[in-house]
Amino acid sequence: MKRIGVTGHRSIPQEVHAHVLAGLKAALCGHEGSLEALSSLAVGADQLFADVALAHGAELTVVIPSGDYEAGFADEAELRRYRMLKARAAREIRLDFPHSTDEAYFAAGAYIADHCDRLLAVWDGRPARGLGGTGDIVTYARGLGRPVTVIWRDGVERD
Repeated sequence: MKRIGVTGHRSIPQEVHAHVLAGLKAALCGHEGSLEALSSLAVGADQLFADVALAHGAELTVVIPSGDYEAGFADEAELRRYRMLKARAAREIRLDFPHSTDEAYFAAGAYIADHCDRLLAVWDGRPARGLGGTGDIVTYARGLGRPVTVIWRDGVERD
């Protein structure tokens, strides 16, 4: 079974959304039924990837960074979407961090990079804004020798 993980921005500008969606679909095409998708289900790229992966018949593995992870969702709609995707997961990995810290987020991203055959990065190419951000996980994965596919459109910056 091929394992594909994701890292990516929580905020995806509207002008790049269709490009990102097409890139995720292209990356998952041809793996129907033989794919494990790893995601932390954060708002943005993680949830978009999980949706596409499930639509392609992948088994979803969610990596939960901390005991209070759900408290980080901004509103009830975001939390509902997270819970809906988590309920569809085949496996759930819970890390031992009690609180959602940068270290917990880095550990979750590193877990995904450690356990995938390929990492998809919905990434504008800029440095991480805090430990555990997309840029950090891309650097970590590349350091492991993991293939990393960056999905973004040149010239578009995130908020």
